[in-house]
Amino acid sequence: MDKFIIRATKTTPAVNFDPAIGVLTISGESYPENSADFYAPVFAWLNKYIESKGSFVFHFKMVYFNTSSSKAILDIIDLLENYYKNNGQVELIWHYEEDDEDIMESGMEFTENLKMPSKIVSYTV
Repeated sequence: MDKFIIRATKTTPAVNFDPAIGVLTISGESYPENSADFYAPVFAWLNKYIESKGSFVFHFKMVYFNTSSSKAILDIIDLLENYYKNNGQVELIWHYEEDDEDIMESGMEFTENLKMPSKIVSYTV
């Protein structure tokens, strides 16, 4: 499978999915005018990749996201969790800027009931 890359804009996150090394990352700010339209190709690529039964690590490194993006993020996490429950090899890493309690708490809420391996990791800018 080919890499899947979407460059960040003022209102959309960067998407960098590299199946060759098993690292999938969404990072930045997410408040597109239409989250469903923005995330549709992300879901299409992810669904196809999951069919290949690859092992991967999924990184969320969000700075800000709105409510509709939150729904898309939760849907991605649900997709990953279902993959894991069906013997898929996946780990979720939620990154947050060291002093950003809102993003940290979102990560804690999003991952608290997951069966798949997940970590919440701080970073400094």
